[in-house]
Amino acid sequence: MKTRVIRAEEPDVVKQALAVWRAGGLVVLPTETVYGLSAFPDSTEALRRIRRIKGRDDGAFIALLLSSPEELPRFATLPEIVQPLAQHFWPGPVTLMLPRTEAVSPEIGEGPRVGIRVPALPLARTLIQAAGGALAVTSANLPGHPVARNAQEVLAQLDSKVDLVIDGGWASIGAASTVVDCTRWPPVVVREGPISEVNIRRVLGLIRREGSR
Repeated sequence: MKTRVIRAEEPDVVKQALAVWRAGGLVVLPTETVYGLSAFPDSTEALRRIRRIKGRDDGAFIALLLSSPEELPRFATLPEIVQPLAQHFWPGPVTLMLPRTEAVSPEIGEGPRVGIRVPALPLARTLIQAAGGALAVTSANLPGHPVARNAQEVLAQLDSKVDLVIDGGWASIGAASTVVDCTRWPPVVVREGPISEVNIRRVLGLIRREGSR
């Protein structure tokens, strides 16, 4: 299989991406953090393809990227105590691990949690909205290899493994998102990224509370 590459500026980019997703295929799309390997969140075979590419037979989760925070209740519960994180950092480079709903496919990952993010790149949100408001997305790189920051870095690792790559130039951040486990209190930063743990704790008021003791 030869991977097709199209420019983000092409007028029918959304139409082409939708055709691939609807056929159960995989599309690599740009975000502000890194390029993401994406599929419809209810496409069992596509999600299994992602797991094979990523070597994720251990149940590790695949994140859901949403077009807006309004889509969140379909897939997860946002506890009131951590709502400031979504309000402050979305759209943006923070993935929140939240209690999942029954709408989340088991192929997304095992356990009671799901990772959710609303990306800041307008093109990414446009594509996600066209796909129904949510896509299953993980970083577009092979296990143990660097994240892909542009289409050329994607092809160096995934050419012939995915159906379509949307070339949107360089990812403006070039690093994977910060991941915060919000199923415990206080929330735990399980992956450091563009947003520091200090900023996470400050938004939640934890630094102020600790300093006042």
